Amino acid sequence: MTQDAEGAESLFMEELTWAEVELALTRGTTTVVVPVGAIEQHGPHLPLCVDAELGTALGVRVARKLGDALVAPTIRVGCSEHHMGFAGTISVSPATLEAVCHDYCVSLARHGFTDICLIPSHGGNFAPLRDMVPRLQAAVEEVDEGCWVGAYTDLLGFVAIWRLVVEEELGLGARVGGHADIAEASEMLHIRPELVRMTRAEPGRLGELDESLVEKVFQKGLRAITSNGILGDPRGMDARVGAKLLDATARVVAESFREDAIPDVRG
Repeated sequence: MTQDAEGAESLFMEELTWAEVELALTRGTTTVVVPVGAIEQHGPHLPLCVDAELGTALGVRVARKLGDALVAPTIRVGCSEHHMGFAGTISVSPATLEAVCHDYCVSLARHGFTDICLIPSHGGNFAPLRDMVPRLQAAVEEVDEGCWVGAYTDLLGFVAIWRLVVEEELGLGARVGGHADIAEASEMLHIRPELVRMTRAEPGRLGELDESLVEKVFQKGLRAITSNGILGDPRGMDARVGAKLLDATARVVAESFREDAIPDVRG
């Protein structure tokens, strides 16, 4: 694989040549992580690219924790219909997202990847990914019966990790609401600080994210819940905590693939 200026091997497939990908596969790197993000509003303080950028950052951390894994190009646009009340959001239908994921997975399977790990970094992608996994599995089995596709789809568990880390580090777990909050703002402050509008941070709809609120958001749209597009409160964001959040989330996601998914296929 290629090396960056510091001599570290790149895990990003798109930064490799075809020969380097082929060599990695020959050496046994047959696991690939596919981040599935979104381009949508994140309040007045964060850019539209939050979920796409965080998906990439999370994907590489998961790949490192899994070991012998590469990261496919992030799917940057997702199912964001519930954010369409805010300017700039771009959304695709669940059917379109599934078509893209299908072609991603089949392409990867044809090259010899045997474990394909889909990681949503946007709440609206969790349910569609969960629903499409059986069909994606059937598609890759037509290429290789030993190929496996899985997705991390525990949205509330994802947010619970944020709340735990923010509470432990800052004592501000109550400001985690699930969207453009102190957790996401801290992660962006860590990876892309130049894109964070610190002075525009303000509270949004406060309270924990639960099943009833998730259902309401998807049915009525986020603008019916919060006028500024925020669930939670981003004030108190901290880049150091952002790094811890990404690492903690990557650890849980990687463990879910390692213990509950990939070994089961290997039997």
